[in-house]
Amino acid sequence: MNPLRRVDHLLRRHPVRADAITAAVLALVLVVVPWFVLGYVPSPSPEGTRALVAVLTGFGLTLPWAARRRWPMASAGVTVLAALVHLAFGPEFSAALVMVPLTVYNLAALAPRRASIAGLLAGLAGGAANGMKVWLFPPAFTTPDGLMIRSPADPAGMVVMTVGCGLTVLTAWAFGDVVRNRRLAVQALEDRTRRLETQALQERELAAADERSHIAREMHDIVAHSLQVIISQSDGARYAAAAKPELAVATLETIGQTGRAALADMRQLLGVLRGPADAGADRGRRDPASRDAHRAPPGLADVPDLLATMRLSGLEVSLLEQGSPRRALPGGGLTAYRVVQEALTNTLRHASPDARSFVSLAWTPHGLDVQVDDDSRGAAADPATAGSGQGLRGIAERVALFGGTVETGPRVGAGYRVHAHLPYTEI
Repeated sequence: MNPLRRVDHLLRRHPVRADAITAAVLALVLVVVPWFVLGYVPSPSPEGTRALVAVLTGFGLTLPWAARRRWPMASAGVTVLAALVHLAFGPEFSAALVMVPLTVYNLAALAPRRASIAGLLAGLAGGAANGMKVWLFPPAFTTPDGLMIRSPADPAGMVVMTVGCGLTVLTAWAFGDVVRNRRLAVQALEDRTRRLETQALQERELAAADERSHIAREMHDIVAHSLQVIISQSDGARYAAAAKPELAVATLETIGQTGRAALADMRQLLGVLRGPADAGADRGRRDPASRDAHRAPPGLADVPDLLATMRLSGLEVSLLEQGSPRRALPGGGLTAYRVVQEALTNTLRHASPDARSFVSLAWTPHGLDVQVDDDSRGAAADPATAGSGQGLRGIAERVALFGGTVETGPRVGAGYRVHAHLPYTEI
């Protein structure tokens, strides 16, 4: 790693420790070296007193830098106090005064906006006061023979000092304000990124939950209907095997067709859970009997075949179609097909043996009305095939997904009714 990048990494990991080290280095370079190493040692003379003030205020200007991140306003307060003492009792200039624009920069970068503006005004006022001091109390020089000569008062020196200090403070504040705006922009981007990540995670969870619900509905419709047909057909084949063997053979053929259709629907449903590589590798291993696994989902055109299968299971069912569609239905008619399938399956499962069903598909100006009635007298369902209400709940979820409504309940007199309204697809 680049040494500079390594140093930057360490400074970012330990900012307070880095500020303390920086403050110590500044005190060494701006106070210790000029006044002690270079020979400007304080003495009992008036100039020595000013030098002693410069040393003490120099430490007061540099050492608060160690707390600039944790307590920026307190650090600036100590710096301002030391600068005022230096202005009143110290020499005209000291290297430690460079901490004034640095403190203004720190306030602009880290402190609240009010403290930043206050620091700028205090720095400009300090520069003006230092210019007034140079004008009213011009610096004095001591000749080798001990004669003190004071420079004449010069308004130009005041202007130069005031303008120079003001520009330095203003430049430091501008850089600090740029750093502040950049820091706030980065924080806003980080907050936005976190919100987007949270939103994306929630959307993924909702999508996964919706997909699980969709798969559960499809699994129920496929498995419940097919197994109910197979159970009814197998019971009929068992009783017909002795008296009418040819009827048993036809019934077994129906069972096989129902099982293969259910297997194809199951493979088609589970295909969405598999990757393209798995699907491609599996395509070559499929047997010819399962090549219809990629068939299109059932729709309204498959309702007559569904009714024929239910008749083979012993359920007498009739179909009445009214009107013609004006626009396409949502989902290509799959929802309407599932409504009819679930209603007939429930009739086959729960109704009396001599029950009859009536399927009505009525096209209206607003959509399709699907109604399935039966005239059962309320025979109890076989405990082995009793459902848990998932089918009707799945129908309601399917229809509501496309803006439709479902009404289920007993008919007046006898029987049960399932009525669903599916609106047209909005264009």
